[in-house]
Amino acid sequence: MGGFNRSVILEAVRRSGEGLSRTELVEATGLSAQTVTNITRRLLDERFIEEAGRTVQGPGKPRTTLRLNPTSRVSIGVHLDPAIMTFVLLDLTGAVIARVTRRMPADDPRRIIAAMADEIEQLIVAEDIDRSVITGIGVAAPGPLDAGHGTVVDPPKLHSWHRVPLRDALAEATGLRVILEKDTTAAAVAELWTGDHQPDSSLLLIYLGIGIGAALVIDGDVVRGASGNAGEIGHIIVDPDGPECACGQRGCVEVVCTPQAIIERAERVGVFADDRVGSDPESVDSRFTDLCDRAAGGDRGATEILEEATGYLSVLISALTNMLDVDCVVLGGPFWTRVSSLDLSLLPQLLERQSATRAVRTLPVRGAVIGDDVGAVGAGCVVLDEVLSPRAEALFLHSSDQRTPGTERA
Repeated sequence: MGGFNRSVILEAVRRSGEGLSRTELVEATGLSAQTVTNITRRLLDERFIEEAGRTVQGPGKPRTTLRLNPTSRVSIGVHLDPAIMTFVLLDLTGAVIARVTRRMPADDPRRIIAAMADEIEQLIVAEDIDRSVITGIGVAAPGPLDAGHGTVVDPPKLHSWHRVPLRDALAEATGLRVILEKDTTAAAVAELWTGDHQPDSSLLLIYLGIGIGAALVIDGDVVRGASGNAGEIGHIIVDPDGPECACGQRGCVEVVCTPQAIIERAERVGVFADDRVGSDPESVDSRFTDLCDRAAGGDRGATEILEEATGYLSVLISALTNMLDVDCVVLGGPFWTRVSSLDLSLLPQLLERQSATRAVRTLPVRGAVIGDDVGAVGAGCVVLDEVLSPRAEALFLHSSDQRTPGTERA
């Protein structure tokens, strides 16, 4: 209970932005004044929070404002995308202190993990970070994941990654605690931390990377699913007459909406010469950027290809939002910035026409606050979330804590 109450206070202070007095914390948390005083005293001693001046509110003595001490703890976020790796260093509020990117060195998981560990060490040294204040490393990786074992299980876009024990291997290489999270889930956590959302808000996040995924937030919590792999939307059909998918169906998101599918469509209709050397993530990334640049420059063929893809994306989003009835739709991920202007100009009206609730309300659509780095920042926020956010399960006894009557721990 003490740990839970501590998290309740930290969460209240974090969400307040400018900080709260002890009296305001009592009102915000429902905890007793004595509990708030005891916990805040310990948090001050541990430098999690700091005093930020005094305010006068009505009669009585001035109240001391307490706020998070941003530099007291840091986390590291890593986004493992098939095309590029992104590393961020976050302070306790989730703000980015430093950011670096690195091309994926090869398909070999051992080389990639070694490169990740090397980049993390360089980031720590470059920013002169005391390792004792690092709360951990969060890694956002494409699914599916085996959360219990911390392994990456045959992701479609990461070849040779068959049950790679990424969590434990990176922890051993860095000497730091590692949390492995699905990239779409991490992106949703980043949006909750950095966006202006109410504690009970709901949203659908569409993640635009080499692959396309989704994440769902209900009542302020990310829905992870029974195995931690919620959001795999690649085989939802958005064009029944579309290309054949490896799953045996036609017109799945995977073969219609992803960057590679969009490029292949541009090649088929002659917008691009079909002269790519390969379909590796780096080549797809480069050619997709070229396509978006052409559209931005007025190339009608490129624009039509991207508009068609946005139309199919609206079919996907409408199917999900009509079923889930969320407060808003958020889009982000490594490929988001390149299509954001076009998508934000078209999606609201497309979704309005397809909405089952258009007679009741308008569905807001916007880009993620973090944009392209939402996966890496989200991974770092997952670590901070464990430190700062209250979790109801902490109030329950685990099976290992349950003892037969008459037995006690020493």
